[in-house]
Amino acid sequence: MKEFLKNYKSTIILLAAIIVGAIVGVVFQEKAAVLSPLGDVFLNLLLVIIVPLIFLNITTAITKMDSPKRMGKILGIIVVVFLAMSLISVFVGFGATFKTNLVSVEDGEAIRASLEEVEAEQEDLNLLERTATLLTVNDFPALLSRNNITALLVFSVMFGAAVRMSAEKGEKVKEFLESANVVIENLLKIVMYYAPIGLGCYMAAMVGTFGSTIAMGYVKTFVLYLVVTVAYYFIFYTLYAFIAGGKKGVKAFWKNAVAPTLTALATCSSAATIPVNITATKKMGVPADIAETTVPLGTSFHKDGTIIGSMFKIMFLVCLFGTPMTTVGEILGMLGIALVANLLVTAVPIGGGTISEMFIITMMGFPVAALPILTIIATIIDAPATVLNAVGDDAASMLVARMVDGKDWLKDE
Repeated sequence: MKEFLKNYKSTIILLAAIIVGAIVGVVFQEKAAVLSPLGDVFLNLLLVIIVPLIFLNITTAITKMDSPKRMGKILGIIVVVFLAMSLISVFVGFGATFKTNLVSVEDGEAIRASLEEVEAEQEDLNLLERTATLLTVNDFPALLSRNNITALLVFSVMFGAAVRMSAEKGEKVKEFLESANVVIENLLKIVMYYAPIGLGCYMAAMVGTFGSTIAMGYVKTFVLYLVVTVAYYFIFYTLYAFIAGGKKGVKAFWKNAVAPTLTALATCSSAATIPVNITATKKMGVPADIAETTVPLGTSFHKDGTIIGSMFKIMFLVCLFGTPMTTVGEILGMLGIALVANLLVTAVPIGGGTISEMFIITMMGFPVAALPILTIIATIIDAPATVLNAVGDDAASMLVARMVDGKDWLKDE
C-alpha cells in the first residue's frame, strides 16, 4: 500500500485538486473567476517549456536510434503488428466517442472567446501552400514559436538525423542534447509541482464561469473511457492471444498477464513495466529475441490506451467548441492525428503527454489555451491507459511470434 501511494501520489493530489476546484466553481460560481490568473500561470509555464521540450525529446530520441541486432524479419513484422493493433485502437476510440457528446456546453462561443488569443487572420491558402507553411518556416526564430509546432517536429527529426550522420564529430553535440534533455525534463517536473494549484484554479474558474456541465463532461469522459478500456482489455487481448496461439495461447496469455497489469496500475508508467513485461511474455512462450525486441519498442511506438485516449481528447474538444467532424476527410484527419500523437507520448506518469496534447491542439486548430483541458483528461484516464499500453505489448509479442515462427511457435516452446 505504501508503494502504491508513493507511485500514485502525484495523480491523487492532482485529482483531489481538480475535484476541489470543481466544487469551488459550483459553490462560488462567477466569483471563482478571480482564481483564473493562478491557472494562467500554469498554462504560461507549460507554453514556455514546450518548444525546448519538443526539440530535445525528439532530437535525442533520433540520435539514440541504433539499429537493434535482430533479424530484419522480426523488425518488419513488429512494424506490421504495431500498425494493425494501433489502427484497431484508433477505430475503437472513434467508435466510442463519435456519437457521444462528451461535454454539453450551452454557450460554446463564449468558451472559445475566453480561450482564444488575438491572432492575425490567416490568408486563404491552397492545400500545397498550407502544407508548406505547416511543415516549414521561413526564419529560424519562427521555430521557437508555439504556433509552429509541426515545423519544429520536422526540424527536430532532421537535426537528430544530422547528428547521427556526423558520427564521431557529432558525439559532443549528442552529449549536450542528452544532458539538456535531462535538464528540461526535470524542469517539467518542477512545473508539474505547481500543477495541483494551477489545474485546481483553472477548473474552479471554468466551472464557475461556464457552469457545472464541463465538470460533468470530465466525469462522463472518465466513465466512458473506463468502460471502453475494460472491454478492450478482455475482448481484444483475448482475441489477439487466440489468433496467435489458439486456446492454448489464450490460456498462456491470461495466466501471465496479471503481473504486467498490476505493475502498470501500481507504477502508472509503461517504462517501469518493461522488465515485468519481458518476463511475462517469455512465460507466455514467446522466444527471447522477440520478447526483448517487441516490448521495449512497444513502449515507444505501440500504446493502445494512449491512442484511444487521444481520440477521447480530440472528441472532447470537438464537442466543447462545437466543431463536428462529419466528412470523410475530417474523420480520417482525426484518426491520423490520434495515431501520430501516440508517438509523442513519453512512458512516464503525469506530464508525459504534454507534447502529444500540444500536437493535437495545433493540428485540430484549437486555441493553445485549451492545453490544461487535455491535461485534466490525461490525468483522469492515466491509470487505465497505462494498463492497455503495457499489456498490449504482451499480446503484440505473441502475434509477432506467430508470424515469425509459424503456427507451431507455442508448441515448439
